[in-house]
Amino acid sequence: MNQESNTHLNKIMTDIVIEKKSHTVSRVKEPTKFKVIVCNDDFTTVEFVVAMLVQVFKHSAEAAVALTLQIHNKGNAVVGVYSCEIAEQKALDGTQMARAHEFPLLIQVVPE
Repeated sequence: MNQESNTHLNKIMTDIVIEKKSHTVSRVKEPTKFKVIVCNDDFTTVEFVVAMLVQVFKHSAEAAVALTLQIHNKGNAVVGVYSCEIAEQKALDGTQMARAHEFPLLIQVVPE
């Protein structure tokens, strides 16, 4: 091949564009949320449950009273939905507060 043919061949090769198409699908799964459920018992006082809901779960006094009535009337209520770590910590804090006041309050954490 002569010089002119090589130049022409190189020109053709550089004009060819190879497109590589890749299709990547990435799905981000939302982290599982957990419900914190307070259960009714015959020993824990209404006043304590209201105070615990305000202090630990940061509910307003009005919301805490409404939740406490739901716990009393229906047997339990979801008092919050959180990530796993936060739900477990709030349940632990509420349980420790109840035990410090000698109440047997049951607080459960279950997947949503």
